[in-house]
Amino acid sequence: MGGEDIPKEDVAVESLDYSYLLDRLKRLEEEYLRLKRIEEEYYKLKELCRKLEDEKRFAETERIRFEREVRRLRSEIERLRSPPLIVGVISDVLDNGRVVVKSSTGPKFVVYASHYIDPKELKPGVRVALNQQTLAVVSVLPSSKDPTVYAFEVEERPKVTYADIGGLDKQIEEIREAIELPLLKPQLFEEVGIEPPKGVLLYGPPGTGKTLLAKAVAHHTNATFIRVVGSEFVQKYIGEGARLVREVFELAKEKAPSIIFIDELDAIAARRTASDTSGDREVQRTLMQLLAEMDGFDPRGDIKIIGATNRIDILDPAILRPGRFDRIIEVPLPSYEGRIQIFKIHTRKMKLADDVNFAELANLTEGASGADIKAICTEAGMFAIREDRTTVKMDDFLKAIEKVMRKETKFGDIKGVMFV
Repeated sequence: MGGEDIPKEDVAVESLDYSYLLDRLKRLEEEYLRLKRIEEEYYKLKELCRKLEDEKRFAETERIRFEREVRRLRSEIERLRSPPLIVGVISDVLDNGRVVVKSSTGPKFVVYASHYIDPKELKPGVRVALNQQTLAVVSVLPSSKDPTVYAFEVEERPKVTYADIGGLDKQIEEIREAIELPLLKPQLFEEVGIEPPKGVLLYGPPGTGKTLLAKAVAHHTNATFIRVVGSEFVQKYIGEGARLVREVFELAKEKAPSIIFIDELDAIAARRTASDTSGDREVQRTLMQLLAEMDGFDPRGDIKIIGATNRIDILDPAILRPGRFDRIIEVPLPSYEGRIQIFKIHTRKMKLADDVNFAELANLTEGASGADIKAICTEAGMFAIREDRTTVKMDDFLKAIEKVMRKETKFGDIKGVMFV
């Protein structure tokens, strides 16, 4: 049996089955690859669909945003096309939502106010906007102020500190007690039972540090600092100066606690005379408004005033009385020790030679103001720069003193006339 041959029919069947299986396997592999490609296409289409959904949501968001922008622009166009409103002032408040207003054209009208306006805002003297046709009150306007008034407010604090002021220790102590202490520790005055000083007047020769003291106060307090030069209150038209004074004090009340510094006070506070010129009468009207604001019928609130002048002899007595300026502080020319301090202050950043003697410089500058000493230090530095040096020597200061003090001597008679 082991030597019998396999029939030819059986061999053909086995080879047929093997080729069939190979063919079947090949078709299955092709089908698998096709399904794989379909799966990959499916995921690609799914990712594309997700991106399209995101783009759809973004487009919907953009559409909503553009619709809002279109509505806003249409509303803006309608607002710009609306007729102008008339500015009026309420004279009296009646019942049933009616008010008496005086329009900018002159006559008075009894009109109704919009129910959207809070009745508490409708008070005599308030500026309102009126409909051009019905003259009904449609809105309440803020109080008008001259744009120059807002320019008086000092936004950035001065960098001057009390350490930058030499020879005025007593004056610094008095101004701190009168201005700084009531703003920082008002409870002390309440416990003692006294009212804090309302204002301080600084007077003395030019260049002695009056404005510098005011800058130091502005630096050391958190109050709003409003700086005005007296001549800025003098206006061309009648009543404009008084209005400007009133609006400055209104601004100070809004920004309280605040400090009003009036430099060159003698420009509007000179002694009143029987002058017939319209200019002098207008300055006197401005002065009377200033007197009323400083100590009038209405309480001034948490507002302090600092005045500065080098002509106290010509000031009106009404502005010098207590209640307006409770403290009058003299800022004299610096003493010998004061001059030494001022020299040290102005030479802190300078490179000085070893031969510089402040005591000798103070002896040589008797009668010089703080501004003169600052000019001497600047001139000494210029002499060193002229010789291409970075160190300032004693000889430079001597030349600077000769130059500056000679100029002071030349104009000394004029200064004597200006300051009495």
